[in-house]
Amino acid sequence: MTNTHRTYTLPKETLTLRQKVGQLFMPAVFINDTEEEVQKMEKLIKEHHVGSICFFHSRASAATNFEGRKKIVHNEKSYDRLLELIARYQKAASTPLLVAIDAEWGLAMRIENTPQYPYAITLGALKNNNDLIFKVGEAIGNDCRQAGIQWNLAPVVDINNNPENPVIGYRSFGDDRKRVFDKAEAFIKGMAKSGTLNSIKHFPGHGDTATDSHLGLPVIDKSMDELMENELYPFKKIIDSGVDSVMVGHLLLPQLDEENPSTTSHKIISGLLRKQLGFDGVIISDALNMHAVSKKYPQKGALEKAAFDAGMDVLCFSENVEEGIGKILEATSEKRIQDSFARVWDLKQKVFTEVAERKKIDNNIHAKLNQEIAEKSITELYGDALVTEQIKSSDFLNVSVSSGKNNSFSKQISSHFGSRVVDLDAALNSNNQNVLLSISPPAVKPKNQFGFDEKTLRTIHKLVEERNTLIYLFGNPYVLDILKLKPSSNVVLVYQDFPQFQEVAFEQFLGKIEAKGNLPIQLKTFGP
Repeated sequence: MTNTHRTYTLPKETLTLRQKVGQLFMPAVFINDTEEEVQKMEKLIKEHHVGSICFFHSRASAATNFEGRKKIVHNEKSYDRLLELIARYQKAASTPLLVAIDAEWGLAMRIENTPQYPYAITLGALKNNNDLIFKVGEAIGNDCRQAGIQWNLAPVVDINNNPENPVIGYRSFGDDRKRVFDKAEAFIKGMAKSGTLNSIKHFPGHGDTATDSHLGLPVIDKSMDELMENELYPFKKIIDSGVDSVMVGHLLLPQLDEENPSTTSHKIISGLLRKQLGFDGVIISDALNMHAVSKKYPQKGALEKAAFDAGMDVLCFSENVEEGIGKILEATSEKRIQDSFARVWDLKQKVFTEVAERKKIDNNIHAKLNQEIAEKSITELYGDALVTEQIKSSDFLNVSVSSGKNNSFSKQISSHFGSRVVDLDAALNSNNQNVLLSISPPAVKPKNQFGFDEKTLRTIHKLVEERNTLIYLFGNPYVLDILKLKPSSNVVLVYQDFPQFQEVAFEQFLGKIEAKGNLPIQLKTFGP
């Protein structure tokens, strides 16, 4: 990637009140939009003085289309398109735009053919290696700045203490409040070194829910004491140490506000976040098109006004910019508008007027970091270590469930031991009692059993029940909860299926690498 960092000049504060309200809106923009849609956005930015934009891959993958099952088109030239669109949208803006993206594990979260770093849950498996997490934050920040993105809406600081959580899970550092804080703080400091803005999310804590807020409204029915003890702990600690922005999620906390989701709750935003926790920076909404809140406000602009009235500064993924501006201007004091504008303007001052340090970027840093993280995160969950040694020293079956992905681990095992790679059906038809089973799940999210079909799961269950099985899992550790493991089962958690992680798994199997990782969550079969 070439360095496309540009310097923009902020105009003096001569904006009208309407223009200042426009600065508080962050509509979504999409890599795969048509020319007609791009021109429409350019017009919106220009006419309504939009202050920021947030990039997504395509309308088919956006939250509003979750049930649409529209096909997501792969775009080999996503990165080039990103650069082109940023340049066009900045040109359309009379005031430089803050360009945002969700790059929790790198630009690859939204953009093809860009560096991908480990998921937060993988970083959660590291023991006392926060220097590596700092480097990941810095590297992701550098990737963002090179592309012309100033604001990474990360990290997630939700404590994932509900295994059924459909939307956080692997995006969380774990289920321990102190681990989540320590790792998030390291990530934030790394991003800060790159000059990239951050946003901790999803306030006041999206971890303990089994509802996806893209589709419905999660309810977190806990007392204030319980929230302060757990969910709010990393938010408070990070706010105390310094953070650019806090993203408020779509959650109903009846003990704090019986009527309003957190996104539109004055008690939660202005009361809890501003006054009680003392946060004086920018408060940004989670995507306002998400059905947790969007279905409750059918009138255009009403949701934007409700969120702003509650204390929100930036209205992310607003689909009704013009109407929202109008409704806010109709019934909001000039002081209230000025307060939010001043906070947003301070962020712009931070990234557009400070002289950025020109430094040489190592374009291969993601591969180096992935290698080191793989070595230090790989985790052994042995219920019966003697059986593991028995399998390794036997003529074991080399069984691969690759879900169409490249399983270089199995191939290396085959090459080294002379054992051909077989599928699940062949394993069932064999009399061999010792099985090495490597699994790359079809999906990272738990929806529809992580993408596994029933036949595949039944066969895995049968192998686990009847054979001596050593499992290498290249994916979300929560997958283990659906494999019907026994307390005596043996598993090596590799977390990712990147080439570096598969190589490390092979070295660990040979006994050349010691597993140093720590399971960052509670599972049904294995404890924390």
